[in-house]
Amino acid sequence: MPLINFDVQKYCIPPEQLLGALETVIPASEIDKAIQITSSEESRQRILPTHVVVALIIAMSFWSRDSIVDVFKNLTHGLSSVLIPEKIRFKAPTSSSISEARQRIGCAVMTRLFEVVAKPLATISTPGAFLGGLRVMAMDGTVFDVPDTEDNARVFSYPGSRPGTYPAFPKARLVFLVEAGTRLIIDAFCCPYRIGERKGALKLLRSVSKGMLLMWDRGLHSFKMFNAAIKQGCHVLGRVPKNVKFEVVKNLPDGSYVSWIVPDGKSRKKGATRQKVRVIEYIVEENGVEKVYRLITDLMDIVTFPALLLAREYHQRWEAENTLDELKVHLNGRKIPIRSKNPREVIQEIYGWLIGHYCIRSLMFQSATVANISPLRLSFTGSLRVIKRAVPQFQQIDLKSSDINVYYSWLIWEILALEIPPPQQRSNPRVVKKTRCKFKSKKRCHRGNGTTKQQLSFKVFKTVITAST
Repeated sequence: MPLINFDVQKYCIPPEQLLGALETVIPASEIDKAIQITSSEESRQRILPTHVVVALIIAMSFWSRDSIVDVFKNLTHGLSSVLIPEKIRFKAPTSSSISEARQRIGCAVMTRLFEVVAKPLATISTPGAFLGGLRVMAMDGTVFDVPDTEDNARVFSYPGSRPGTYPAFPKARLVFLVEAGTRLIIDAFCCPYRIGERKGALKLLRSVSKGMLLMWDRGLHSFKMFNAAIKQGCHVLGRVPKNVKFEVVKNLPDGSYVSWIVPDGKSRKKGATRQKVRVIEYIVEENGVEKVYRLITDLMDIVTFPALLLAREYHQRWEAENTLDELKVHLNGRKIPIRSKNPREVIQEIYGWLIGHYCIRSLMFQSATVANISPLRLSFTGSLRVIKRAVPQFQQIDLKSSDINVYYSWLIWEILALEIPPPQQRSNPRVVKKTRCKFKSKKRCHRGNGTTKQQLSFKVFKTVITAST
């Protein structure tokens, strides 16, 4: 079969056509606004304009295991396949061109876009999203490896290690605020590893408001955290470390008691006074071992919020852990989650990663609302696959025509078909099936010490045969 020659052309991509499948979550107009506000628009006509680079950064989370050039091809597959009958083939940019384009636009446009797009979506009818009329929110933090370069090490820093050993990678810290009923990340704070979770958590209190119930783990407990959250108007339900002691001021009929949380030294110098709290103590049996949990809250109404109800609700904080599992394992899945070698591009990629997760969870929420079920009953990995298939399909239609409603309905029903059974009440041990690698760990002394490949040389020996005498 003879080959047919194709005309090679450069890409000319309209902004609204590239992410048509995500138009209900990220309208093209919002991307344009974020570009204009951050002054990230290109000064001249380019092969990779800013709106294309923004879409590419978001798509890096969808096709996380592919190279950056393959991510671009997957993102534009629908547009390029339309021109195949016309014998036209697009020329994909090189990886260096994409890197230069990412460096040109910076990270401000991605952080601004995340601030505009990310917001809580649950309604009072969303199962498990509200408790006593309060929107349930959870806060947590994590760290992840970034590529081991001098710039990343200088900005993000290495974690501590034992004497005589060196850490493998610099680490970035991410603290995030999630809506427990939908697993939507509505705010995040990215910082170097040396900055603790508590400072990041205090920053995220900018996104809590009246009518919310904020939950956190014992690692985030402090008087500053409690006092700042109360000033924001939200209610608090947090776990307390075992070294923190509370005086029993008044016992309540539901088993909890009233006490005081005392300010630390710095807060006391600034005029802070003690705050009235309600302490809930209960025991959870894990593998035959009794474990004591202590929670504090500012909710004093024991009729609307009895101790048993709050104790059960606190364990919904694990939705933040499940969100983290979706983000780091199922959405990304790379051994080193971040591929960028410069700090600005690391921040840029992280916020593109967060926007990608928000898009998936938002479409899952829209699908669950149609069937009046919890968004947590839909498969995240299955929804990711559906969206990856939908991106090129939406590029082949006119988004202003009536066909867009047909394709959008198809997308919603495809996600809705991924309903999973209710979670079983069980716990699994934290073990791995495969043991550690037999090779020694790589250290700094091994960097750049690879031996060059030696050229083999051969000598031909001639055998001299002498006549026997």
